[in-house]
This record gives sequence, C-alpha cells and structure tokens, in this order.
Amino acid sequence: MREQSPARKRRRLRGIAYLVAVYAAAAYIVIPELWRVAERFLLAQPGGMVTHTTAGIPGDPINIGIGGDKAQLITAFAKAGWDAADQLTLKTAVEIGLAVLFDRPYPDAPVSTLLFEGRPQDLAFEKPIGNSPDRRNHVRFWLTAQQVDGKELWLGSASLDTGAGVSHDTGQITHHIGPDIDAERNLVVQQLEAAGLVQRVFEIPGRGATQNGRNGGGDRYFTDGVAKIVVLKDI
Repeated sequence: MREQSPARKRRRLRGIAYLVAVYAAAAYIVIPELWRVAERFLLAQPGGMVTHTTAGIPGDPINIGIGGDKAQLITAFAKAGWDAADQLTLKTAVEIGLAVLFDRPYPDAPVSTLLFEGRPQDLAFEKPIGNSPDRRNHVRFWLTAQQVDGKELWLGSASLDTGAGVSHDTGQITHHIGPDIDAERNLVVQQLEAAGLVQRVFEIPGRGATQNGRNGGGDRYFTDGVAKIVVLKDI
C-alpha cells in the first residue's frame, strides 16, 4: 500500500480538526443558543418545579426534598451508602471520561450542572451500579429559603444514569437517564428509611403528572408529578 505524502497527511489532519471544531461549535454554542431563543419566545414555560440546563433547556423535574441541615444530609447519605459527588472541574471531567472509557470505578464522580431557580445544585450524591460511573443512581439538591418542621428544606431531583452518550437535543456529551424517575425518587427515600434516618415522609405538588416528559438531554421520562419530602431525624 502506497504511503501518503506529508502534504496529504496535513490536509487530512486539517480536515479532521475542522470537523471537530464544527461539531464543538454546533453542540456547545449554536444549538444551545437556539434552545435559549425557543425557550424564551416559542415554548410554553414549564412549572416552577423543573430544573434547567446551563443552556436554558428544561431538565429533570424536582421530585424529592430533604428536611435537615447540610451536615445532616451528608451524614445521612453516607450512612445509606451514597457518595458525595465531586465538583465538576476540568480535572474531574477528564477523570470521569477516563473512568467511563476504561470501565474503572470513580464512586464520587461529578454530575453535570443543572439550575433550579437560576442556581446550580448545592449538593449531589450518587451510588454507582457496577464499576463504571456511566451507570449510577444520583440526586442533586438545592437549598431553599423554606423550612419544614423547623429544619432547612432542600429540594432535589433524583434520576438514574443509564449510560454515557450524546444529548438528543444539542449533541453534547452527557449521561442518559432512565424514564421511571419516580422509581429513583422512591429508591432514595427507601434507602434513607432503611438506614433508620427518617422522621417522616410526606408529598407536595411537583411538576405535575406526565407520561412524556423530556429532560435537558432529550431523554423521555414519566412521573406521577409529586415530590416526596423526607424529614431527617436529628443525628
């Protein structure tokens, strides 16, 4: 087989670099901006109990809440066998990418940033399924100004990561979620209860019942539309 000339190799490399640049610009700049415009002017605004991606796309709904202070949350999830997620940085993004690629453990891998009421999550917890962090139970929490039983109220969004891939809406690299988000919400509640950490559980209205919701990655979900609030025991 004839070896390519240096000039032809350079042209191929330039072509590949051009395609990568076009993909990155489309997935991370152009398409997210189109979503921002559509969300602002064309789409019906979602209810208040829905998160958004940093591109302004409606994300996972709020389906869980915890009554307790920050130390109680961290202690409770640790006792229930969950890990606190690392902050998302360039370093941790590379680490999770390598862990997924080589199927190796990263139990406190970062989660992507979602916004609720304009703020990124304050805390996130996860429980891996198998070695790779591409499959995991996970939940994000936002501290609110409300209280329940005299305790701080954290509203959260629980979902199951089923694998790494690209967003159906933007083409960005992301995790896909399982459609039954109620099952993931209930799992979090059940595991906190099993660890003997729960004082009481009650329900509040969430985003509303739907059989065909879509999150920020374009993944379908269905839900009964309520958020379960877990009030922790003093521990």
